[in-house]
Amino acid sequence: MKKVICLLAEGFEETEAIATIDVLRRAGLTVDLVSLNSSFYVTGSHKIKLTADRTWGPDLHDADLLFLPGGQPGSNHLAADPRVLGLVLDFNNQGKTIAAICAAPMVLAKAGVLQGKKATSYPSSKDVVVAGGADYREDFVVVDGNIITSRGVGTVLPFACTLVEAMGIDSEPLKKSMLLEWMFEKN
Repeated sequence: MKKVICLLAEGFEETEAIATIDVLRRAGLTVDLVSLNSSFYVTGSHKIKLTADRTWGPDLHDADLLFLPGGQPGSNHLAADPRVLGLVLDFNNQGKTIAAICAAPMVLAKAGVLQGKKATSYPSSKDVVVAGGADYREDFVVVDGNIITSRGVGTVLPFACTLVEAMGIDSEPLKKSMLLEWMFEKN
């Protein structure tokens, strides 16, 4: 079974984290919530507390997908942590899927993995993402090789379904069961 690591830093965006985790688990993926702190309890940017499955450890490199929820100051905490930057580089070097939403693509920019890649982010993070060498797009979800980025809370469900597809799982039955077909219809 494919495994996903979701990194939670103090001040993460709750809707982006929880909705994505929910969709991934509905698809049958194993999702481990990993606290960057020594505590299992992590508080989001809107004061909602989550209990992580675990704290940081050496076996994080064994996952198939690395998911970074956005939010502030959570994304700044992720970008300031050398362990996170090292993990992003390791996943990229192995060609593993890296997904970031909202302000979190700036973590990928800081790690140097967006050079020449198409990417998007929350509008206020655009300058950092562009400075990191990204070919900036304003699409809801942008996929370029092993990198998947998205804009924010309003794009979280298409983002999560894209992650399901990236893990080799057909998301159509999931979209139907969650009444999401309308969101993906072409006009």
